[in-house]
Amino acid sequence: QVQLVESGGGLVQAGGSLRLSCAASGRTFSSYAMGWFRQAPGKEREFVAAISWNGDRTYNGDVVKGRFTISRDNAKEAGNLQMNSLKPEDTAVYYCAAKYGSGSSSYASYSFWGQGTQVTVSS
Repeated sequence: QVQLVESGGGLVQAGGSLRLSCAASGRTFSSYAMGWFRQAPGKEREFVAAISWNGDRTYNGDVVKGRFTISRDNAKEAGNLQMNSLKPEDTAVYYCAAKYGSGSSSYASYSFWGQGTQVTVSS
């Protein structure tokens, strides 16, 4: 299995940017597709973006709308989520996740999860 640790969250003003990172350890990270999800208080977990095992395909959730970019560096066993033009409604705990096979918007299909990193966007 693979262990995932997110970092890079914090407090930012609306319109600002953050770059989240997901460090992987354990089994070979390049064996897995990776996804980012988020969950705000009182809301269901929401798909943000996903990327194939080799980075050649990306999948964006409705929330992205051209503002976020997912990427990965298998040599460094890490993934990233660049978030620009942040809005207060982007405030949530952001999780990275890994799964076998193709990237997916379904959180139930992901086998491995990080502990999450808090992103707070002030107005």
